[in-house]
Amino acid sequence: MDFVMKQALGGATKDMGKMLGGEEEKDPDAAKKEEERQEALRQQEEERKAKHARMEAEREKVRQTIRDKYGLKKKEEKEAEEKAAMEQACEGSLTRPKKAIPRGCGDDEEDEESILDTVLKYLPGPLQDMLKK
Repeated sequence: MDFVMKQALGGATKDMGKMLGGEEEKDPDAAKKEEERQEALRQQEEERKAKHARMEAEREKVRQTIRDKYGLKKKEEKEAEEKAAMEQACEGSLTRPKKAIPRGCGDDEEDEESILDTVLKYLPGPLQDMLKK
C-alpha cells in the first residue's frame, strides 16, 4: 500500500510534510536577504520622494512665472486678503454687516407703514379718521 501511495503522489511526497504542518527548510541567508531587500525598498522610496519634490518645485516655478506674467495671486493670498477686508469692514461695528441681514427681516419703516395701512383699511371710517390724525 505504501508503494502505491508513493507512486501515485510521485515527487510530491517531499512537499507533503510541509502541507501537513511540518517544518520548512530554513535558508541561513534568509534574514540577510530580507534586510537587503528592505533597504533597497527604502532607498527606492527615498529616490521617488526626492524626484517628486524636484518635479513639484519645477511646477511651482512655472506656476509663479504665469502668475507674475498675468498678475494673478495664489489662492491662499486671495483668501487672506478677503478675510482681512471682511475683518476691517466689521472692525468698529457691534452688529453684523447689513449685507448679511436677509431681506424682509429687520426694522424697515416701509414695512411698518404698510402694516398700519392694512389695519386702517379694515377699521370703520370714524376710527380711520381718528388714527390718521
